[in-house]
Amino acid sequence: MGSRILEVIKFEKHTLDNGLRVLLHSDKSSPLVAVNVLYDVGARDEDPSRTGFAHLFEHLMFGGSLNVPDFDIPIQFAGGDNNAFTNCDITNFYNILPKENIETALWLESDRMLQLDFSQEMLDIQKKVVVEEFKETCLNVPYGDMWHQLVDLCYKDHPYKWPTIGKDFSHIEKAKLIDVENFFNKHYHPGNAILCISGNFDESTILNSIKNWFGPIPPKSIPERKLDQETKQTSQRSKITHANVPGQNFIVAYHMVDRLHPDYLVFDLISDLLSTGKSSRLYQRLVKKGDLYSSLSAYISGTMDPGLFILDGKVSEGQDYMLAVRTAKEELYRMKTELVSDYELSKIKNKIISLLEFSELSILNKAINLSQYELLGDAELINKQGSMYEAITAQDIHRVANEYFVDENCNSLIYLPNAN
Repeated sequence: MGSRILEVIKFEKHTLDNGLRVLLHSDKSSPLVAVNVLYDVGARDEDPSRTGFAHLFEHLMFGGSLNVPDFDIPIQFAGGDNNAFTNCDITNFYNILPKENIETALWLESDRMLQLDFSQEMLDIQKKVVVEEFKETCLNVPYGDMWHQLVDLCYKDHPYKWPTIGKDFSHIEKAKLIDVENFFNKHYHPGNAILCISGNFDESTILNSIKNWFGPIPPKSIPERKLDQETKQTSQRSKITHANVPGQNFIVAYHMVDRLHPDYLVFDLISDLLSTGKSSRLYQRLVKKGDLYSSLSAYISGTMDPGLFILDGKVSEGQDYMLAVRTAKEELYRMKTELVSDYELSKIKNKIISLLEFSELSILNKAINLSQYELLGDAELINKQGSMYEAITAQDIHRVANEYFVDENCNSLIYLPNAN
């Protein structure tokens, strides 16, 4: 395969006296600027009896701070947009706005990092919103509790055993103001955050602006993370759930490696090989040529600590779900005995590199990715992904498949419709 070189993303890195890590990537081709703040806190950092707090804070952080009663109004007046997301590992807030109005985003993000406007009224409002979201997405839709059931099946020790939205909405309903304030003070401060600015900004003044807005925020101690590590699974697990669902569905999950492990990208490439596009193996060999599945896909959970490699299939009406599971696993296990051809490997690598190239056209994607790679230990990893995918061999796929795609490492969750 001929080597394809991605354009190098250049950036500066600084650390303020209060511990805030700052990444600056200049892109003069855009009239906009992205201001991204990543906090090193996710669902894995929660108390098992108080889950869903990181997600709750995604909402609370828009509920007003010391000097800003409403975040949406200033950003809209500045011609911008903002949003956030939470997962098992991080909480991320981002803003996109015209370069002339960058100070608005710096003001907003620094003010909520300094101090949220905690009140019982605001907490009650956001608790209702989050509980309603839990009910709508997890309880009131078919397969909505899939992730709850899957992680409960797969994880016995690690806090990935509950999903980001929380284990039970009663944990949010019972949240007290003091619990919320303590969670904020522990996790949402400069030493536990990364600020990344990507786009069109004045390189001669940006660092002074950042120091002006964020420098006065007092430092706090960085929380020590002591997570229970998952014990190696030694026997196959399965669970059948009868529910109000339209059809049979199965999730087959295998434990895999953490985000910094050399084989992480091998798992990612395998999932693409199986499931990306109409030329993928699962579509061509199982979905297109038969009537066993209405859909079938493969993906990875993408977590920082050891995660899951997942097969997700919807079984066609009238078909045998056990046959569907067995056939899907056989396609996965094929990689244990047959080497992927040079042509197929080259083709999927080209797709992956193209997707990387496309994602790097977005200043927001670059800001988020730089922040996440910095959290992993080195923002420069953003410039190494292409060559790391290029280096994967057919023998790597064969080795990983033989080590991890084994029955004793397998978890199967089956949904069957309730009998009429």
